[in-house]
Amino acid sequence: MKASRYTQEAEAANLRSSLILNSRRSWRLSLACQRTHSIDLLYWRNVKQSGAVFSSVLLLLFSLTQFSVVSVGAYLALAALSATISFRIYKSVLQAVQKTDEGHPFKAYLEMEIAMSQDQISKYADKILLYSNTCMKELRRLFLVQDLVDSLKFAVLMWLLTYVGALFNGLTLLILAVVSMFTLPVVYEKHQAQIDQYVGLIRTQVNSVVGKIQAKIPGAKRKEE
Repeated sequence: MKASRYTQEAEAANLRSSLILNSRRSWRLSLACQRTHSIDLLYWRNVKQSGAVFSSVLLLLFSLTQFSVVSVGAYLALAALSATISFRIYKSVLQAVQKTDEGHPFKAYLEMEIAMSQDQISKYADKILLYSNTCMKELRRLFLVQDLVDSLKFAVLMWLLTYVGALFNGLTLLILAVVSMFTLPVVYEKHQAQIDQYVGLIRTQVNSVVGKIQAKIPGAKRKEE
């Protein structure tokens, strides 16, 4: 009896571990597919799809520059409801005239599973926690001057951002970021050799200047790893 019970418990444990392993594999596969889809969007592999996403995001951001978030959200909800209600009424009238019974026009979407699994929630929570801890450690290192050169670089960056903030607001920067996301990858893909050459020259000059500063400032030299 005990041997049989232990065998059943072992089989149940193996089944649970296999289910967890399969769910992790499917989650990784879906994440890889999402990453590939995002890259295809940014590189305009499908011009119609990328154009639709790009124009929709820009329209939303430009709307936020003119109206409040509440107004934009309300208008978007009204537009979506107008489209779905009109389509539902149209299909109902069409079914009544043709005397057919096709059912609810959005039945496939209503039956679609959209809930996140516990494993997915745990994965996303772990990633958010990892990024948060890494960010806090890096900020502590910069503000407490663990490395003088890195803290000086951070100070220069913050000083430059004061001028950027005086010229642009958050939404304008977000619009510029979206435009850059949908244009720079394509430009880099077409002119990769020239861009890499110029970036290499700039990086060499910057490293040379940083090296001279490190040599002149006491305590600024990095510890050899």
